[in-house]
Amino acid sequence: MMNKVVLAYSGGLDTSIILKWLQDEYQCEVVTFTADIGQGEEVEPARAKAEAFGIKEIFIEDLREEYVRDYVFPMFRANTIYEGEYLLGTSIARPLIAKYLVDIAEKTGADAISHGATGKGNDQVRFELGAYALNPDIKVIAPWREWDLNSREKLVSYAKQHAIPIEMKRGKQSPYSMDANLLHISYEGGILEDPWAEPEEDMWRWTVSLDKAPDKVTTLELVFAKGDIVAINDQMMTPAQVLTTLNKIAGENGIGRLDLVENRYVGMKSRGCYETPGGTVMLKAHRAIESITLDREVAHLKDELMPRYASLIYNGYWWSPERELLQKLIDESQFTVNGKVRLNLYKGNVIITGRVSESDSLFDTNIVTFEDDEGAYNQKDAGGFIKLNALRMRIAARLK
Repeated sequence: MMNKVVLAYSGGLDTSIILKWLQDEYQCEVVTFTADIGQGEEVEPARAKAEAFGIKEIFIEDLREEYVRDYVFPMFRANTIYEGEYLLGTSIARPLIAKYLVDIAEKTGADAISHGATGKGNDQVRFELGAYALNPDIKVIAPWREWDLNSREKLVSYAKQHAIPIEMKRGKQSPYSMDANLLHISYEGGILEDPWAEPEEDMWRWTVSLDKAPDKVTTLELVFAKGDIVAINDQMMTPAQVLTTLNKIAGENGIGRLDLVENRYVGMKSRGCYETPGGTVMLKAHRAIESITLDREVAHLKDELMPRYASLIYNGYWWSPERELLQKLIDESQFTVNGKVRLNLYKGNVIITGRVSESDSLFDTNIVTFEDDEGAYNQKDAGGFIKLNALRMRIAARLK
């Protein structure tokens, strides 16, 4: 028996159906929680929709700054990508939502939390691992694992039956399964379930096609402090303002589209399309500033640890002790990652054209110059260095 349940509520098709289903199936009071994490759409309409269902406790939170400051930026300090391409835009938003679900459940005296993630996807794992890590006794209701509405067609039929508004329809086709936040927007379902089918051009929302991108270069200068971007073209900005600005500029230049078949944690392969314009620029720029401010072995160690760190986030272990331990190491490496990166944006490309750090650069022109280094580096030292490193191979070669 459930008396009260906190639902992660977007106001969209799935969660609107879940709200009604919870009321009917569990005969319980529902509390809605709507997070504004920069999805690019008004969140206030969710209040009116929730009120129409008779909801008395409605929580709508503007989490854009918290999301970028405490989740996106820490992840980008590690140059995090999953399976070589994915910038984890959906994954990194889930621990924040789980945190607020648990907090609101405690505040309102709710018995359980609920979410709209399907039983086939990764998000169910991310929401629930996060919730259990923060409250080991929390109860979770996952409707997709209980009901028989196991297709988008059945969802649409249920919505019509209960007079639930259906948004973002594509003619007679059901909508794409979409997820948006300040870091990215994702698309799944429909024709995308065929990995050979080319995405429809009108599907993309944040980025222009390459043929419509400007024919001139856009130049940006990004200022870093301890691994985070703090200014664009010398204009100081908050974390959310940085990402919002980069999304707009990069999207206008056709940057950030990705068509990916990825390996889900639950065991299947899944095809998804993503737009991450600002994040694409951030990753390239961050690696550029690290190239002159990080020690070689520190940089290589970070690169070795990154795939493990990425998997932890993708699989839902943000609140795990191992992720938190890795984060401390990553953050420690960023104290010297200060300076400025200059880059050009042009028709889907991010091209680094300069990097400088007045206080923390390890790039020594006196040593690397092809001109007279005035004794800064003794080239004769390289002979012994090479022979010592070749010793084991020379010994092995003599035995062949």
